[in-house]
Amino acid sequence: MSMPLDDQSAWTLLRDLDDPDHLEHPRDYDYTTTRAKFNQLATRLDRRFHCSCAVDRHVQDASHHGVIVIPATATASADHITITVSNFGDLAAVTLGNPGSYDEQEEEELFHSDDRHRIEDELHALGYHAVSEHILWVRYDGVSGLASHYPPERPPAWWIRFFDYL
Repeated sequence: MSMPLDDQSAWTLLRDLDDPDHLEHPRDYDYTTTRAKFNQLATRLDRRFHCSCAVDRHVQDASHHGVIVIPATATASADHITITVSNFGDLAAVTLGNPGSYDEQEEEELFHSDDRHRIEDELHALGYHAVSEHILWVRYDGVSGLASHYPPERPPAWWIRFFDYL
């Protein structure tokens, strides 16, 4: 079983993937391969959770490829679970509810370990790197010009850099 990257490893990976010239996807991005892997993940999660996950494959102008939502009725957790797959480095963010719904402590209490393990197993099997949501809400201070597109009083977070619309 794979665990989310520890914070130090996650920060190293995020900074390594942060390209000043490519905001939506990396220079060597292969849409066809990324889509096939994303579709495999959706299929595997449907099977693993005995449900039909909601899948958003119609993402444009974004740093993420797609979103998979496991319905609350199929989980042991207190809410639905959202998996957002980045266009960068096989990154995946797993959140209880919608991204940003719960703080780190609430998620720890309400995100059932059985659900977490099933998701992490499927991510690991396909080579995804799970990144903890809490570090992604830190103010973006990377090498791209992303911050220049936001007002100083509302700077972007690392979530926007790798998991959101741009």
